[in-house]
Amino acid sequence: MVEGKMQTQKSLFIELFGDSPTIKILGFLLTERELDFSISDMARNSGIGRATLYRIWGQLIKNEIILPTRVIGKSKLYKLNAKNPKIKKLMEIDDMLILEELRSKAENQKHKIKVAV
Repeated sequence: MVEGKMQTQKSLFIELFGDSPTIKILGFLLTERELDFSISDMARNSGIGRATLYRIWGQLIKNEIILPTRVIGKSKLYKLNAKNPKIKKLMEIDDMLILEELRSKAENQKHKIKVAV
């Protein structure tokens, strides 16, 4: 693992929609939708550079994908805007992908148990 960069396994959301910087940010924020983060934390945890995040930052704010939540010291924190109708739909898709994956794993486990017996 590279120091300072979090090694992330691709989420189901990113597997479905690709791994563009915007999708990586959305995937991370959907996974951690109840928490707020600094710009640096968002970049590091989503696996993109800060410069890349700053390049798409205006669109994230303009489209109300993220909202500022609070200030801690010199850091401004942001979180996913769960009240945005478009984000609500993305959350539904993300939840559906997770449920499908869990069902699939449960079915595979059930099949393995039957084969073993």
